[in-house]
Amino acid sequence: MTQPGSTPPRPRRGAGCLQSLVVLAVILGLAYGASKVFGDKDSSSKASSSSSASDGKGGSWEVGDCGGPDPENKPDGYRAFDCDDKAATFKALEIKSASILPNAIQCPAGTDLIIQVSRVFGSGDDKKSSGIPTNTVCGRNLSDAHPGDAGAGGGQLVKGDCITSTAKEIACAEAGSDAFKVLDLVDDKEQCPAATTEPMQLMMAMGRPYNVICGGKV
Repeated sequence: MTQPGSTPPRPRRGAGCLQSLVVLAVILGLAYGASKVFGDKDSSSKASSSSSASDGKGGSWEVGDCGGPDPENKPDGYRAFDCDDKAATFKALEIKSASILPNAIQCPAGTDLIIQVSRVFGSGDDKKSSGIPTNTVCGRNLSDAHPGDAGAGGGQLVKGDCITSTAKEIACAEAGSDAFKVLDLVDDKEQCPAATTEPMQLMMAMGRPYNVICGGKV
C-alpha cells in the first residue's frame, strides 16, 4: 500500500523474473523426532522484517521467477531479483497458496527451500508486524548445491530420501546399516508398498498430507 504523499513503485519485469521487493520467510524444517510413534520436531517460521512494494499483481509470484537474500533485511529476509542478477540464488519451481500450517505445504521433489511470501503495509517499525501471507514459493537453488534432491539429506521428506530408525532424514551417502529408504508417504500403513520393512507411524500433525513413512532397507 502506498503511503500518502509517496510515489507508487513502478513494476519492472525481466525475462521470467520479478523486479519488485517482496517479503519472504523460509519455512523449512520438517524433520521427525524419535519414538515408535514418531512425532514432528518443531517447524519454525522465521519472519522477515522488511517492507514490500507492489509488483502490480498483488505481490504474486510465477514459476520461473528468481530471488535471493535481501541485503537490507538480514538474516531472514528475501526479495525478488532478475535471474541473471548475481544476487539471485534460487528459482521458483512451483507457487502454492499461503498457509498458517507449515506441514500443509508440500513442494515437489527438487525443492531446496520453501519460502512464504508476505505483503507488508505501513512503514517504519510497522513493517515488522503487518505482513500478510499471500503465497508460498517452492524454490530450487541456482547453484549446484541441491539439498532438496531425493537422497541428498535436506529439504522436505520425499520418496527416495533416507532416514534413520528414528525417522530423522539423512543423506543416503551417509546412511548406515540401521537406515531406511523412503518408499512412499501415505495415510495408512496398509497403503505402503510390498517392499516396506519399517512402516513408521507419525504423530498427528494438522495439514500434513501423510501420516506414515514407508521405510525399506537401503
